[in-house]
Amino acid sequence: MEPTKRLFDENAYMTEFSATVLSCSESEKGFDIVLDKTAFFPEGGGQFPDSGTLNGTEILDVQEDKEGVIHHFAEKPISEGETVFGKIDWRRRFDFMQQHSGEHIFSGIAHSKFGATNVGFHLGLEETTIDLDIPLNDEQVSEIETAANNAVFENVPFEISYPSGEELEVLPYRSKKKLSGKIRIVTVPGYDICACCGTHVRTAGEIGIIKVTSFQNYKGGTRLFMLCGKRAFLDYRSKNRDVVKVTNSLSVKPNELCLAVKRLENEITEHKIYEAGLKKELFALKAEKLGTGEKICVFESGMTPDELRRFCLTISENFKTAAVFNGTDGDYKYAVSSKSENCAPIAKEINSKFSGRGGGKPELVQGSCSGNRAEIEEFFNNL
Repeated sequence: MEPTKRLFDENAYMTEFSATVLSCSESEKGFDIVLDKTAFFPEGGGQFPDSGTLNGTEILDVQEDKEGVIHHFAEKPISEGETVFGKIDWRRRFDFMQQHSGEHIFSGIAHSKFGATNVGFHLGLEETTIDLDIPLNDEQVSEIETAANNAVFENVPFEISYPSGEELEVLPYRSKKKLSGKIRIVTVPGYDICACCGTHVRTAGEIGIIKVTSFQNYKGGTRLFMLCGKRAFLDYRSKNRDVVKVTNSLSVKPNELCLAVKRLENEITEHKIYEAGLKKELFALKAEKLGTGEKICVFESGMTPDELRRFCLTISENFKTAAVFNGTDGDYKYAVSSKSENCAPIAKEINSKFSGRGGGKPELVQGSCSGNRAEIEEFFNNL
């Protein structure tokens, strides 16, 4: 079968078209329909396929085989030889065009400024990820992002061409793999030259904005998360609403938010230090009240794991073996401490008898268990 004529290569803005059905067969994905030509972009190059309808029937998926034949998977069959009317979901198509075009500009600048190679690209339904083969810092990412948005503000054109083999030999275009045959080149003058089969805007101004939302080290390089166009606008609006709510609650201006948060962090740290001092005094007073002896089992509630540990260690200053169980009847966190005995066997027994789990060092073990207070006290008294 001859390769399908790709109308989207000729005009990415085409949303409606007519075509002839060459074949229709049932498959696991639905009815596999092949047309003589199509405006439906098939999945490829990191980009999802278009969605839409053929004669009102929803298209579930679009894939291209090795021979260049594009397969449309539909809910219902359409007879071979029939003329069909196709309609593309324009909102989805244009969204992908904005994201993909923004990625080209960003990757091109990263390559020209820092020698970074795009080794991975995924245009997701919520965000776009770009994998570059070198590590970048915050300053470098900001520099690329600023230059990318300058391309948008300058409204530079996107040019599509199919250079000859001789022209390709001297053309400095980006590509993840060695290519042959008829190569489609997407050029953003002054910013990028790349081999690409995807759909793109006519001019960079249609992208609206290019925004990196975050980035991280990934396999020795950098993985970036990016939003363009409407996605970036919606993300900004959502985050701005959150900023307004937080600044109103803190009674500060948006440009004072970081300082206000830092001040809160310092206050929280001071309160934690003060609270830790009070808890230390409280634990000492409680321990003194318990007296001294060979062993003791104490029940508490509302303690954090660290407080449980510290209280148990404090008690063990006055007892050969001290155990503290924190929680409600039937569900406890425990700590056992001793300056002279190995606590590991005790933890093992607690875990075995009360369906527990935990362990630690000889002088201190911690864990969780299930059992009622009376059973645990009897068990500890018989140790």
